[in-house]
Amino acid sequence: MGSIWLITGGVRSGKSRLAAQLASASGLAVTYIATAEAGDEEMVARIASHREERPSGWTTIEEPLDLAGAVRGVEAGCVLIDCLTVWASNRLYPEWPSEPPPADEVAAAQGALLEAVEQTIAVLAKREGRAIVVTNEVGSGIIPGDARLRAYQDALGAVNAAMAEASERVYLCVAGLSLELKGLGGGRR
Repeated sequence: MGSIWLITGGVRSGKSRLAAQLASASGLAVTYIATAEAGDEEMVARIASHREERPSGWTTIEEPLDLAGAVRGVEAGCVLIDCLTVWASNRLYPEWPSEPPPADEVAAAQGALLEAVEQTIAVLAKREGRAIVVTNEVGSGIIPGDARLRAYQDALGAVNAAMAEASERVYLCVAGLSLELKGLGGGRR
């Protein structure tokens, strides 16, 4: 059965770097599942930077929406998903206009997102090897003034909690340092 490790933290906290180190150290063949899409020049540069940092022997799958399907296509080995935060926004925002949607639409979209992450967790748990999942911790900041952002923050919080519950290990990254919150060890890495 598969082992899931979750890495969370703020933007530029060292999450992706730690995920890459752990994937490389696993000794397994690594498949990198990228969820970002290049919507503007800044994202194009970020994606290019991530591509350059990846070892040449890794397989890359670019999948912005169907995470469970992407994972199903990977045999044994280490799967590195970067990241749940972008995946959640890819799934939620195309459905929502610039104005806040009605509460019933928000609840339905959040429910569908949680169902999709539960499907992904089930697929990850059934496969052989390790899965390393990167996400952002959005609950440490202020409550956004925009209703869409509050709904997204709530939805991502539920997604992160579900993934953390299913994970064998959970790391928090801050300022390039990591702390194991759940797992065998503990302390700063």
